[in-house]
Amino acid sequence: MIRYTLEDSCADSAARTGRLETPHGVIETPAFMAVGTYGSVKGLRSEDLESIGAQVVLSNAYHLWERPGLEVIRAVGGLHRFMGWERPILTDSGGYQVMSLSDRREIDDDGVTFQSPLDGQHRRLTPETVIEIQATLGVDLAMVLDECVASPAPYETAAAAVERSQNWAERSRPLASTLAGGLLGIVQGSVFPELRRTHAERLVELDFDAYAIGGLAVGESKEQTWEAVEAAIPALPRNKLRYVMGMGYPADLVEAVARGVDLFDCVIPTRHARNGMAFTSMGTIVIRHARYAADPEPLDPTCGCPVCGRYSRAYLRHLKLRGEMLGGVLMTLHNLWHYLDTMGRIRHAIASGEFAELRASVARDGAPSGQE
Repeated sequence: MIRYTLEDSCADSAARTGRLETPHGVIETPAFMAVGTYGSVKGLRSEDLESIGAQVVLSNAYHLWERPGLEVIRAVGGLHRFMGWERPILTDSGGYQVMSLSDRREIDDDGVTFQSPLDGQHRRLTPETVIEIQATLGVDLAMVLDECVASPAPYETAAAAVERSQNWAERSRPLASTLAGGLLGIVQGSVFPELRRTHAERLVELDFDAYAIGGLAVGESKEQTWEAVEAAIPALPRNKLRYVMGMGYPADLVEAVARGVDLFDCVIPTRHARNGMAFTSMGTIVIRHARYAADPEPLDPTCGCPVCGRYSRAYLRHLKLRGEMLGGVLMTLHNLWHYLDTMGRIRHAIASGEFAELRASVARDGAPSGQE
């Protein structure tokens, strides 16, 4: 139910552009997904996301299963109608929560049992129930259940997580036909390149619709991140989408694209916005700083977003210091615009043969993610 078509390739790196056809539209890659864990990108309406060119939103199957629950979403007609969002949706399976909620879960070879902080009830996830949940949600891109481990992790721990993730992938793959869209296998292996390479090879044998690289940005160094990506990518099919989960800063996206990655998600642009940090073409701006108290300039004079076209740094600082909801909304809108614009510039640079220059300028200047 999904199809990836490779379009342009870079002569100087593994960067590429493509088109991913899904039941709810085409995603031009490389692409960035705004994170809407509970079916909502904090502070923004679906029409706001549409207005800034968001192609796809990420939600979390585990959290939606917990609340509002599948019965509610099923009654409304699926997650797209529930959110009022008719473009593609990807749902994470709950594998990240295996790590982040480790203090209230028990894991075994069959699945994971979570104790809910809402009512104390125990809820059981297995590879099969995760697929059933995502089938009910009706999403375009579904993820298998996997075991994500934090870094640093001993080799034995990482290897055991790979085996468990592989077993769960093998149990999930036959259920792909129940989904409205495609099913992604997830490469694990922590910071060990050989584990990453061999797990990617084993997943490819299962012939998933697309592939993700998980378990990154969880405590490892940047050098280890790139080693893990570089170990996995060559083993993944050239004619299928490659997605690195949970990445990252704008400069990270450029570097990952150079290594052959097509799809990204991260809470950084939205979370940093709510904390008063804006990403700009000159680096980051911490809006609460006193230097912006009477600054009439927009966040970024070169930015085409609706925030920079109307509001000053002084006003945004005022909103932040007063704790006004509008401040977080406007900063979020700007930051997501910046991320999406960065991806658009990356796609254009690859297609026009100028990606090497774009990559070099980011490495030299530190923009768009350098500190002010």
